[in-house]
Amino acid sequence: MARSRQGAEPRGLRELKVAVVGAGPAGFFATAELLKRADLKVQVDMFDRLPTPYGLVRHGVAPDHQSIKAIAHRYAKDAEGGGARFRLFGNVTVGRDVAVEELRERYHAIVFAFGAQSNRRLGIPGEELYGVHPASVFVGWYNGHPDCIQATYDFQIERSVVVGVGNVGLDVARVLLKSQAQLRRTDMSDVALEALRSNEIREVVILGRHTQAQATYTPSELEELAHIEDCDFVVAPRDRELDELTTRQLADGTIDPRVKKNLQIVEQKALTEPRPGRKFVRLRYFASPLEIVGEGRVEGLRIAENHVFVEDGEAKIERTPYAEVLPCGQIFRSIGYKVDPLPGVPYDDSTSSVPHEKGQILDLEGRPVPGFFVTGWAKRGPTGVIGTNKPDATETVALLFAAQAQGALGQAPLAAGVEGEIVRLLAERQVQYVSFPDWKLLDQIEVFQGKASDRPRRKFTDVPTMLKALAETKMGALPHEDLAGTGG
Repeated sequence: MARSRQGAEPRGLRELKVAVVGAGPAGFFATAELLKRADLKVQVDMFDRLPTPYGLVRHGVAPDHQSIKAIAHRYAKDAEGGGARFRLFGNVTVGRDVAVEELRERYHAIVFAFGAQSNRRLGIPGEELYGVHPASVFVGWYNGHPDCIQATYDFQIERSVVVGVGNVGLDVARVLLKSQAQLRRTDMSDVALEALRSNEIREVVILGRHTQAQATYTPSELEELAHIEDCDFVVAPRDRELDELTTRQLADGTIDPRVKKNLQIVEQKALTEPRPGRKFVRLRYFASPLEIVGEGRVEGLRIAENHVFVEDGEAKIERTPYAEVLPCGQIFRSIGYKVDPLPGVPYDDSTSSVPHEKGQILDLEGRPVPGFFVTGWAKRGPTGVIGTNKPDATETVALLFAAQAQGALGQAPLAAGVEGEIVRLLAERQVQYVSFPDWKLLDQIEVFQGKASDRPRRKFTDVPTMLKALAETKMGALPHEDLAGTGG
């Protein structure tokens, strides 16, 4: 039975208990900001439904981007620097194992950093055919995400198509075209490595609706795509054409530096056609998907050719009467993510977002919800890179501290036994949570198992195996050689 609460939070409170929901970059940047306060005793409890922290750093960053993944060391340092003021509750699903309202009863404030979980659909006929895949699930599969590891893919085909010209789409193409020798030097899941041994894909086409100037990939990603070993990088003359606005910006020097660099890479590195007998990746623009065709499985993608024009200072598209079918055996849709609702948190169905003002969550009438804050993709939508989460978190946490100073966080937590309250609640419900020290053990086992094959690590890919490894390690058993990467 819940104990009665204290009254309203006193102004100038010197002790603050905060729950952070989500252990990805947004959650860790927020945690670092919270723990910086030296004049206030801040306790941060972080919750994540997976036993492993770091979110997209672990499960979204491409395996061949180890330098980017290294930011996890910074998150670990921030967490460990908090000492007893930071606790991780991994393997705990907020909304199932513990309700949002139950967290609200136990913390002064909650920072929601749960990201964007769903994939946007193309909304065209044939999208249910076998061989149409969300790019994010493929990324999760090759990165060993427990939710994605059972996915299946056919690599006995010649051409794959990626719809979408962002960094994720380029990651997908790169993984499909890299050699087994290159991939084996990464922390790619064992399941993916084994499946890609039989990869026969010779061509990947990446489709964009506008001109190359409107593509959202970064120059570093495009550079990597242009330098895949034994693979040609192709952009046909038609796909190099620019809209009037971009042409004008190039002439007067007002073009976005990122766009300018991307254009230079294409001009300097891309071929207009692939060389005979070579694998290749082709960037194709002015193309909108109309229909996926096939009997039982993907056989092709019908696309319309677009005309790009400028109106009100913005490049826009209109479809032309011309259409064609691009034969292919597989399609990855990479057109963005969508924030899903979390029970107990305001959600605007019309915008698929959490309503807020600078990180302070609002109810559907636009009123602040005391003690509820949001950061990361759940706040701004699925945009930006990992580092974008830092200023985002700084703004949200500053708002939280301002509300605390004004006594505007609402009701204080339960009066008695607060420190062990959430632990007791999870124990009563038989939820086996994974602490940060537990995660460090799992991390050590993965790295240990990777050393034998000269890899950064061999990942655990299912929750039961993770929990089993923890139990055996705590009992003094040595990590089993084939414990990680089983695919459960």
